[in-house]
Amino acid sequence: MKNEFFYLGTLTKPFGLKGGLCAFFDTDNPENYTSLPAVFLDLDGEKIPYNIESITYRGNNQYIIMFEGLDANAAREFVGVELYLPISDLPKLPGNRFYFHEVIGFKVEDELKGEIGYCKEFLEVSNNPIMVVMHGESEILIPASQQFITSVDRENGVLHINAPEGLIDVYLS
Repeated sequence: MKNEFFYLGTLTKPFGLKGGLCAFFDTDNPENYTSLPAVFLDLDGEKIPYNIESITYRGNNQYIIMFEGLDANAAREFVGVELYLPISDLPKLPGNRFYFHEVIGFKVEDELKGEIGYCKEFLEVSNNPIMVVMHGESEILIPASQQFITSVDRENGVLHINAPEGLIDVYLS
């Protein structure tokens, strides 16, 4: 069930006297989320849907959310709660851009080495994501940077890369 949702943000503090809550959305495109009808709140590990009465973008990924039927007293109880949306609600990304979950299991082909394995997972290392490519029983770590990913073939499940010279050889020797 965890993989059915993506993390959107967190409710950070109460706002006003009518039950509003400030929220921080962890997203590159906050304008995509100004008309949400509902979100899922993570309450004790369960994703519970809550209808949104109104949502106002305040800048810097900050929002004011009014939930249906939530008064100021109840709103205080939701501070620190994480917000989620179904993965199906993610906007489609064009060209070489992709969501990490979208390419797990894709074949990975390098311009020079050809097929080197499949994408197992992504690691976050100091805000620089690393793609873990399985080559048999060995792992090859490739920076998941746009400069190394030449194309994404969603139809055939293939990620085309141009790895830095010598990087793959380090893992295969």
